[in-house]
Amino acid sequence: MSEPGAVAQDVHTEDAVQAVVRADGTGEIVIEGIVQRVATGSMAEAGAAVTGLIAELAGRAGHPLPAEVEDPDGRWSLVIHPDGTVEEAPPGGAGDAAAPDTVAGGAHTGGRTTRTTRSTRRPEAAEPEAGPLPTLDDLLATRSQSPTGPAEHGWQVAVRRATLGLVSVGPGRNEHRHRDNVRAVQRSLDGPKTIVVMNPKGGAHKTTATLLLASTFGIHRGGYTLAWDNNETRGTLGWRSEHARHTNTAVNLLQNLSRFTDLQVARVGDLDNYVRSQGSAQFDVLASDEDAASAASVDAEAFGELHGTLERFYRVMVVDTGNNMRASNWQAAIDVADQLVVVSTVREDTAQSAAWALDALRATGHDDLIRRAVTVLSAPAPRVDRRLRRRLHEHFGALTRSVIDVPYDRGLVSGGPIGYDALSRRTREAWLQVTAEVADGL
Repeated sequence: MSEPGAVAQDVHTEDAVQAVVRADGTGEIVIEGIVQRVATGSMAEAGAAVTGLIAELAGRAGHPLPAEVEDPDGRWSLVIHPDGTVEEAPPGGAGDAAAPDTVAGGAHTGGRTTRTTRSTRRPEAAEPEAGPLPTLDDLLATRSQSPTGPAEHGWQVAVRRATLGLVSVGPGRNEHRHRDNVRAVQRSLDGPKTIVVMNPKGGAHKTTATLLLASTFGIHRGGYTLAWDNNETRGTLGWRSEHARHTNTAVNLLQNLSRFTDLQVARVGDLDNYVRSQGSAQFDVLASDEDAASAASVDAEAFGELHGTLERFYRVMVVDTGNNMRASNWQAAIDVADQLVVVSTVREDTAQSAAWALDALRATGHDDLIRRAVTVLSAPAPRVDRRLRRRLHEHFGALTRSVIDVPYDRGLVSGGPIGYDALSRRTREAWLQVTAEVADGL
């Protein structure tokens, strides 16, 4: 039966208390068929309220109670004590406990304990084994992974705070995924890498993708990341980024590139007069020409000179391409790409443009680059055409390594500078997933 507001006075079962904690701040516990519901302001508060109720029941029962707690991240097996102490249940389940006469470190054998040891000594008479002997690298490769640390989000945090850190429930499924993605972004690279963002149609979110990829790499790798506007004449990357004390662009850097060709005198700090630092996002922007009266343009030779110099100073370069696939600097960027990122909104016109561009690249021998590419589909509005999105997943999924959706975000609508911290957490997590996928291909 269900009696909201009633709690069992006595606990007569050894079964685990069943509990649910929801993202909207509500929750409930079920024991012996009686339901007790809670309503709070957040998931963390709901988790604390649920564990408090189970601790109260444990006090009435006079012993700790096993509990199975389900939240949006998964299911947790816990043991909750009358004093409110919370422990993760042993691996066998929330109701498992050690046998009373089992002694730690020994084997229980009919009332006496025998301590066992394990030997890994090599037999004296053994024949030499075939193959190379293990080295230090082999030993290091067998190390266990570093501890994940306590949860930093969700109701698990409330439990840790309530117990003053004595109990630290591990992170949930979403937090594990976040940490895995961060580790992927932070992976060691075997040299400077160039990521090229491509769709020959304007409004396909190339500039947005370039800035958010660079932001995510910069924040999680700690700098040495460049977002580069490779439009042959004028692009908008400089307008969408934070401004600097100067207005220099790729054209100005090209005119003074000789300052950076001699590595004995070239300094990374001197680049500050040509690139635009993005503050806490820890990446730089190299803008395309912004002089309305200028006739300067960047061709394949100029791109090659810039790229050869900049890769000495940056570990990751994210290149925003223009809309003219026939431009020599566009083709030069494709030729040096370590990873191609195909971007499109969930619209027929931008998707068709991306598909056409991939057809053209395949026709010119870039099949391998396309197979290793990542496709990003951006929602152009809060609600998208699900049938179209499914079609796009099927098409680009057959051509590229992966296809990832990123949500609509009001913080990207204005067309002004993109504030990473102003984006929703859902958007930041989506772009972290994109960046991790891109990093896996480097």
